[in-house]
Amino acid sequence: MSKWFLQDQASGLRKMAQKKENMVKVIAVTGGKGGVGKTNVSINTATALAAQGQKVLVLDADLGLANVDVLLGLRVQRNLSHVLAGECTLEEVLVEGPNGICIVPAASGTQDMVELTPSQHAALIQSFSALEEQFDVLIVDTAAGISDMVLSFARASQEVLVVVCDEPTSITDAYALIKLLSREHGVFRFRIVANMVRSLREGMELYAKLSKVTDRFLDVALELVATVPYDENVRKAVRQQRVVVEAFPRTPASIAYQGLANKIMSWPTPQNPSGHLEFFVERLVRRNMYGEAVGE
Repeated sequence: MSKWFLQDQASGLRKMAQKKENMVKVIAVTGGKGGVGKTNVSINTATALAAQGQKVLVLDADLGLANVDVLLGLRVQRNLSHVLAGECTLEEVLVEGPNGICIVPAASGTQDMVELTPSQHAALIQSFSALEEQFDVLIVDTAAGISDMVLSFARASQEVLVVVCDEPTSITDAYALIKLLSREHGVFRFRIVANMVRSLREGMELYAKLSKVTDRFLDVALELVATVPYDENVRKAVRQQRVVVEAFPRTPASIAYQGLANKIMSWPTPQNPSGHLEFFVERLVRRNMYGEAVGE
């Protein structure tokens, strides 16, 4: 599958944000490797934002191994695969989560969803562009790894949250993701979430390990925006298929997620498209479709 169409799919989400009267904050939550807790970060942060009056849409962007609906214990009758099959609209697959967040569920165990044809990508773009409901924040919970699809969603977002935990593989994979996005895709600002740490100090040391190598080898700006402590209540909430900020709102992890939501609220909402990214992607898509460079 052409990576340009993967980029075009993510670009469709950008267009959804840009067409609204009030610009939408588009935040990709990623991590390089699996098991770092990025889905928990996504749904808990979304729920904490909704508690502050924000209208939040969460896209489960792990198109082949979706798990947001499972973590929340939601009954999902239809998902993105049904939208692509023309059986329903994107509006019809939206499900409501805690605090009224809206969720776009993806398919689980469906290989076809990670091997979409160009026409299916075009249909997906159109479905996002057709959403009528007004959202303040779109959180994109990406798949694990550094596939074209993960990179595409990350570069199509205004903010990239990189979730990292204190394991050598997590740090190495987070660095690899940041390196690819910065050197090949022009993303230079990354917000870091130190997850499942034993203390604030450990979180700061983890951030220091990552920033030390990025400062040495890459031209990027990193910011530590949250240190989420290891908290047994998170596991309890997962077993209950609830978000910890709702099930145990005063637990240390919940307080950290609420703090992250506060920071996101303070981030400026983009007033216009970021320019080069959208035009660059469109040019590449058209070159791929028509065999010629557009705008050169």
